[in-house]
Amino acid sequence: MTGKRWAFEDFAEGATIDLGQKHVTAEEIIEFASEFDAQPMHLDEEAGKASILGGLAASGWHTCCMFMRLMCDGFLLDSTSQGSPGIDYVRWKKPVLAGDTLTGTSTVTAKRASSSRPNLGLVTVRHELVNQRGEVVLELQNTGMFLKRMAGEAA
Repeated sequence: MTGKRWAFEDFAEGATIDLGQKHVTAEEIIEFASEFDAQPMHLDEEAGKASILGGLAASGWHTCCMFMRLMCDGFLLDSTSQGSPGIDYVRWKKPVLAGDTLTGTSTVTAKRASSSRPNLGLVTVRHELVNQRGEVVLELQNTGMFLKRMAGEAA
């Protein structure tokens, strides 16, 4: 074990982890969209205003990437993470507009020891990003794989 703060044993069902905040700029929305999702509402303020999104809006995939950065900084980089077998769901609930400030949280919903790898546990987490108005803009859930501090312990 390498002294990471978050190992499998450190996640408790029901616990919420604060992921901090991210301010979203027009420049980064356009930069991301230019490379990965070049739809007009992600590239141009007027096109965004004319769309159902109501302004220059981040791509949903950009929103996922901003969430991932918050999760990495919030706990993942200081953990024994071994990756994830996938995402259960992603829901883009509201547009993320230029000038928004996003706040992230992760809530542990379940955990279990791996039946095939005694040094590994699986932690299911529901994540949310909310904007400065308290509106949920992103919901997602996934299961992460984390090493145990002591191989073979059930925790």
